[in-house]
Amino acid sequence: MRVGLLPSENSSYRITIWFLAIIGILVSSLPVIVVTLMSFSASSTTGFPPSEFSLRWYWEVIAMFTQEDASSAQSVVDSTVTSLLVAVLVMAISTFVCIPLAYALARGERRIREGMELLFTLPLVFPLVILGIAFLLIAESLRLEIGIWRIVIPHVALVIPFVLRNCIGAMQGISVEIEEAAISLGASPLRAIWDVVIPLMRAGILAGLIFALIISFNEFTITFFMYTIDVSTLPIWMYSRTVSSLDPSTLALSVFIIFADVVLIVLVDKLIAGRANLF
Repeated sequence: MRVGLLPSENSSYRITIWFLAIIGILVSSLPVIVVTLMSFSASSTTGFPPSEFSLRWYWEVIAMFTQEDASSAQSVVDSTVTSLLVAVLVMAISTFVCIPLAYALARGERRIREGMELLFTLPLVFPLVILGIAFLLIAESLRLEIGIWRIVIPHVALVIPFVLRNCIGAMQGISVEIEEAAISLGASPLRAIWDVVIPLMRAGILAGLIFALIISFNEFTITFFMYTIDVSTLPIWMYSRTVSSLDPSTLALSVFIIFADVVLIVLVDKLIAGRANLF
């Protein structure tokens, strides 16, 4: 027999639940709604609500990507390419690190696993400002010209906990008997991991990859301390356009980014729920 979570005979219970749900949705979605409405404003100012609506700023964004901008030290195209390159490198490195690490932790002793998980979640405990300052001090003390890796390395430290959590969650659903069966059929331990375990981890791996992409591409705080005039990401470029006054074109660009992030988050939800398959 199916029991309803919102019993019809208790109206106060239903009203409370719906009230809390609506408040939560409004709080989380209100900034997105405001930014989206302002991106359709026809005015050059940022008064809210907009008095007139148009696609003016969306055409401005398209023009920024198709025409050369001599007013900025780094163009929006260069910043976007840098952000994508950083995100791809972060995805690759974090996955290369987290897959074997998740396997070792899942197959190891529980006390060791809990201690290692705690260590790898330390970047989530630190305030991002302090984490950015720490990486800046390290970079300045080493005095090495490492180019884009100046941003990639801090981003890897930031996204590893998210990728590792997804990989460990996928590993916990894989019984050791499956590996033993593959080995008993003639596969080497390494071949059993490659042909059996990793394909079964694919949903967790892909979810971790998508989280790494979203977090790295949108990261601002740590990047603010680590960027240089030659290596700058899209969030830094957007911030530079809003220092003196808010440029409405950045709001339109934000809507494009929000849309891409929503698509990726929906994809993560389908992967984790087991309703999608990219392999």
